[in-house]
Amino acid sequence: MADDCLFCKIIRREIPAKVAYEDDQVFAFYDIEPAAPVHVLFVPKKHVDSIQSVSEKDGVLSMLADRAVKTAEKLAIDQTGYRLLVNYGPDAGQTVHHLHIHLLGGGKLSHL
Repeated sequence: MADDCLFCKIIRREIPAKVAYEDDQVFAFYDIEPAAPVHVLFVPKKHVDSIQSVSEKDGVLSMLADRAVKTAEKLAIDQTGYRLLVNYGPDAGQTVHHLHIHLLGGGKLSHL
């Protein structure tokens, strides 16, 4: 984990967060500025800077997506739909440089 990374500090519980899911590899918590009625961030516990740092063989994206899908089912937002989103870079709105997937749902989402 990176010492100065916001998400690493949340994983280490140095910064409080409302936990949505946790296992030995993934930590998920509710976004403090939600863009939808349900807005959960899924992050690998091992620090990964961004999607640009991911390789096919490490499986981190499929692992995060799997946990997000299971959480969508648990939160009962899988019936009407949800969105999984990964941002990269400032133009896309990435503000924390730790790979994360947004789970958005719980209501009608705007079209991109």
